[in-house]
Amino acid sequence: MTAQSSSPLAVIVLAAGKGTRMKSDLHKVLHPIAGRPMLEHLLANVAELAPLQQVVVVGSGREQLERQLGARAELAVQEPQLGTGHAVRQAESALAGFSGDVLILYGDVPFVSTATMQAMLERLHGDDRPAVVVLGFEPDDVLQYGRVIADGGRIVKMVEHKDATDAERACRLCNSGLMAVRSDELFALLARVGNDNAQGEYYLVDIVNVANTDGRHCAVVVTDDPDEVAGINSRAELAEAEARWQARRREQAMADGASLLAPETVWFAWDTAIGRDVTIAPNVFFGPGVTVADNVTIHAFCHLEGASLASGVEVGPYARLRPGAVLEAKVKIGNFVEVKQTRMGEGAKANHLTYLGNAEVGAGANIGAGTITCNYDGYFKHKTIIGARAFVGSNSALIAPVKIGADAIVAAGSAVSRDVGDGELRLVRAEQLVKPGWADRFHDAMKKRKAERAKG
Repeated sequence: MTAQSSSPLAVIVLAAGKGTRMKSDLHKVLHPIAGRPMLEHLLANVAELAPLQQVVVVGSGREQLERQLGARAELAVQEPQLGTGHAVRQAESALAGFSGDVLILYGDVPFVSTATMQAMLERLHGDDRPAVVVLGFEPDDVLQYGRVIADGGRIVKMVEHKDATDAERACRLCNSGLMAVRSDELFALLARVGNDNAQGEYYLVDIVNVANTDGRHCAVVVTDDPDEVAGINSRAELAEAEARWQARRREQAMADGASLLAPETVWFAWDTAIGRDVTIAPNVFFGPGVTVADNVTIHAFCHLEGASLASGVEVGPYARLRPGAVLEAKVKIGNFVEVKQTRMGEGAKANHLTYLGNAEVGAGANIGAGTITCNYDGYFKHKTIIGARAFVGSNSALIAPVKIGADAIVAAGSAVSRDVGDGELRLVRAEQLVKPGWADRFHDAMKKRKAERAKG
């Protein structure tokens, strides 16, 4: 029996912590991992369970979360902040009238998997119908985690580290904080939770102890991967989470048929799509929105974001593809070339030191070294169109809006501000002036002057 088929689902995400250890004006749960806010990683996994309602409990930084989430979740405010149990109670009015299962998650624990959430919900609907299901884990270092004292999967007691005895602290089964509870029981249990503890707070975990007191029983589900419940509270922990995510993504890329020549130096975004027989050299960075087809080569020190690369494309080294760069089959982008909002037709080339922005480059066109499209006049962006098989000579400036026709040639060093017709040659240079012997006379005069000054 699955939760989707047996019971509606609501999700409560706790995100009211002040995040003081981050030392940031940005809300803690909006700090990115792989170019995506950690909260969005969590909500993406939640979305696969198709919840009917999502409630995010917030404290400071509410406006930032409102902008991020829009209408996707209802916000409940916890002020003052009196513990996790108190935080969950703030969602009660938002869930008034809801009947079904409730998952309680944490915005700074972004990588709990959909499968783990599903396992918690299925356990909630087991034949013994536990009052509460807790997600436990066994870390290498138990640190300051609360403990789950259990016997055969049945929870005997939940205790925070500060309130635990030495014997209880010896238990290695720790509380992740994630829970599954039926809505008709959650808030009734919370109403009976007190704050007689070392912190003077209302602990969410105490709903287990309350249920046990009533003669009910609660169950623990243990994840095999402690990393999926690792919380992020500091910049260092954020960097560690990024490193774990990147390591797994690199392994996945290679398992899917890509060659990473120095895997530890390649950085992916959360949505990077990589095909088969792709070769990625060292020190390549993918920002969000990149799609790479089969048989693509990306040389060292390239930066790609918002770009689409078709089969057979070659990029770099030291190239930058910015949002809107579309490279069709067998395009070649060379060293120190930047492409933005530009479509490169099949087989087109820009091999050296070039900027192409707001442009269309036809199939087979060749863009010479040092060429730039002058697409911005200080107020508006304008388009450059370069026809199929056109040849643009080195160090040319194409001043948009302008069109270079098919098979046209722009001579090196030209500044083109008017359209060039199909098959035309356009040469825009100042006339060269030659003065025979002038340089020799200049050097002789300067050397004589320098000698006279040295004597004086």
